[in-house]
Amino acid sequence: MRPRTPASPRTAGLLAVLLGLLLPFLALTTPAHAAPPGFRVENGRLLEASGNDFVMRGVNHAHTWYADRLGSLAHIKAKGANTVRVVLSSGDRWTRNDTADVAGVVAQCKQNRLICVLEVHDTTGYGEQSGAVTLSRAADYWISVQSALAGQEDHVIVNIGNEPYGNTGYTAWTADTKAAIQKLRNAGFDHTIMVDAPNWGQDWAFTMRDNAASVFAADPDANTVFSIHMYGVFDTAAEISDYLGRFVSAKLPIVVGEFGHNHSDGDPDEDTILAVTRQLGLGYLGWSWSGNGGGVEYLDMVTNFDPNQLTGWGERIFNGADGIAATSEEAAVYGSGSGGDTTPPTAPGAPSASAVTSSSVTLAWGAATDANGVTGYDVVRIAGGAESTVVTTAGTTATVTGLTPATSHTFAVYARDAAGNRSQRSATVTVTTSSGGTTRACEIGYRVTGEWPGGFQGEVTVRNTGGSAVNGWTLRWTFPADQRITHMWGGTPTQSGSAVSVVSASYTASIPASGSVSLGFTASRTGANPGPTAFSLNGADCSVA
Repeated sequence: MRPRTPASPRTAGLLAVLLGLLLPFLALTTPAHAAPPGFRVENGRLLEASGNDFVMRGVNHAHTWYADRLGSLAHIKAKGANTVRVVLSSGDRWTRNDTADVAGVVAQCKQNRLICVLEVHDTTGYGEQSGAVTLSRAADYWISVQSALAGQEDHVIVNIGNEPYGNTGYTAWTADTKAAIQKLRNAGFDHTIMVDAPNWGQDWAFTMRDNAASVFAADPDANTVFSIHMYGVFDTAAEISDYLGRFVSAKLPIVVGEFGHNHSDGDPDEDTILAVTRQLGLGYLGWSWSGNGGGVEYLDMVTNFDPNQLTGWGERIFNGADGIAATSEEAAVYGSGSGGDTTPPTAPGAPSASAVTSSSVTLAWGAATDANGVTGYDVVRIAGGAESTVVTTAGTTATVTGLTPATSHTFAVYARDAAGNRSQRSATVTVTTSSGGTTRACEIGYRVTGEWPGGFQGEVTVRNTGGSAVNGWTLRWTFPADQRITHMWGGTPTQSGSAVSVVSASYTASIPASGSVSLGFTASRTGANPGPTAFSLNGADCSVA
């Protein structure tokens, strides 16, 4: 190797002078930290690696308690979500989700074109809840499963720990959160980190709000997002607007990581949560898809993980004003942003009909195809040239209920892909329902008790005309127009398209022979308000009074 010629003293001195002049400029232009490889925070906004502004629209899924329900992610996507927050356990309070399981969750998120927010639930209520663990312990869990997350920075956000303090000792939240963030950064995590508020996530003492700037500054990657959970503490529009507005004004990233339409600690104002997050361009993740217990079963968005049985809460968050279907945009990393996927799926195969009764029919059709995957199907009923969606499903079969007996009904199917593109309509199938038996064990009375522009109140009376008591029931019908139930008493409704299913409440479940129960509801409408003409109780057709 040719030796290097040493510099002369004069040359060396000149270089030293030049270096001294350049050092201040080099110091000024050296970045404080490397740009994150995936999601990042800039000026209080969550951005994808491409620079696309990403606004979360999604729900929570209780994976650690229902590990066999990972298929729910496909249904969540089919309802329009762009994000899912997945409950995991460090093994301290529930069965540990190991590295292989976490990798499987991430793979399912990616397959269904969802951004994955992963959270450790064992920290919930630390300091007040027996068995809850520290944020440091949660950080240790993340480090133990790091191999499942490395390289997924553009698909995964790490939510260190759920609701990490209860209402005791929560002033330690600031120091503990900073330390947990730094532990993950020192371990090599380049992901966007999400941190939950104390006070069971609701921050009523404003610990997170008042210390968020210092916590954000403690992240050497400047890549932390704050998460507030909104339940009974946030029951007025003023509280919601003020809390979220303070973060936006301070250019600190904030999302509503959990919220519901009701809760044991009060009645959250979900309408304002949805409206204000839309106005401010903030993300939200509703609680939760299905599987709730302990007296908060009303927070299920679908019944028994069935995507075709939306509850009132599910209907509100997915299909209501400012809801997921109306405001969600898929992450650009999946290619549906500007210049992305605009090609719809192929049309589904022609549906075939089977199991035709006086009030129901089962339809099946050939799967559609799409370069990026089909996420769901809409079954529509066609009458007089107009279409109404009666069932949405992720599969290629569906049962339509609440049909009028002895009547011809025409159906067709559309396919949807992850980018929201809708296929051409399939061929149609026409079926004629049977007339049903002449002796029926139930009679339904339906009446409108009040109307106003855009809405009405109704009453349904269920009479047992059989010879034995009914203990527990499900009532089904189909609205003829665009009526949508908004609230009900006497039963728990789910509605998919125009098809309604109502499960009895505890106090209406028993109907003695010759007895009756009544339920009431309020509903929205945009035009005419014709009443349903056919009902079924526990699968049996009823006469209509």
